[in-house]
Amino acid sequence: MKKSEDVLSLGRPVVALRDEYPAGFVDAMHSHDYIQILYASSGVMAVRTRDVSFVVPPQRAVWLPAGVEHEVACRGPVSLRTLYLEPTPEQAGAQCRVFEVSDLLRALILEVVAFPAFYDPDGREGAIISLLLGEIARMPNAPYQVIMPTDHRLLRVCNAILANPSDPRDLDDWAKVAGMGRRTLTRSFKQETGMGLAVWRQQVRLMEALSLLAAGASITQVAFEVGYDSTSGFASMFRRAFGTAPSQYLDAARRGDGHSR
Repeated sequence: MKKSEDVLSLGRPVVALRDEYPAGFVDAMHSHDYIQILYASSGVMAVRTRDVSFVVPPQRAVWLPAGVEHEVACRGPVSLRTLYLEPTPEQAGAQCRVFEVSDLLRALILEVVAFPAFYDPDGREGAIISLLLGEIARMPNAPYQVIMPTDHRLLRVCNAILANPSDPRDLDDWAKVAGMGRRTLTRSFKQETGMGLAVWRQQVRLMEALSLLAAGASITQVAFEVGYDSTSGFASMFRRAFGTAPSQYLDAARRGDGHSR
């Protein structure tokens, strides 16, 4: 992905870039001097920082504060739209977040990407930029993240689960992967993430399921992809977590209504 050094040297409040990436592309840990907003107009991204991991379908975008190290991995082909913003004092201490992308915000992002490099900040383009920033600020956060541990042994386990949420290995198997005893793994994992490994894995599966549903996958396909042998078992888990059946979520996603927890 393109470096952001001097990307705002043109004196514009927002600079937008467009890139196309193949399935399996990974942009290793790096950071930028500017706020970065990542939006895939098609395809699903996995974005990881030192602290959290997100899965991001086309109905969502990621806000990355200046200086935050992050890695981006493309599940399939991804059409990426990146916005760079100059950080302000008011945004100091802001956290990474995944937020909803409305139809209006999507249209604004695609419009801004098409701007010439020296667009007029006081004319039509400037007015669109102001509307864009206002829409980003009002977008609600989306439940698409899990806390990452810092212990490299636990990270080995977490990265394996993120790479394959359907992995059926049990706690004893994961303890071997980590090179830790079962009790040590259980205690350390809860200390670092605030939850047990089984709950953390379920959060990853839910995160993956929401993204797959938003991308148009069938409920049967989603159930299989996140490690369930039956759609009924998956549907029960999904309903407990979100208070709605996956079919209802899927209908809402197709209508562009989003969902609420």
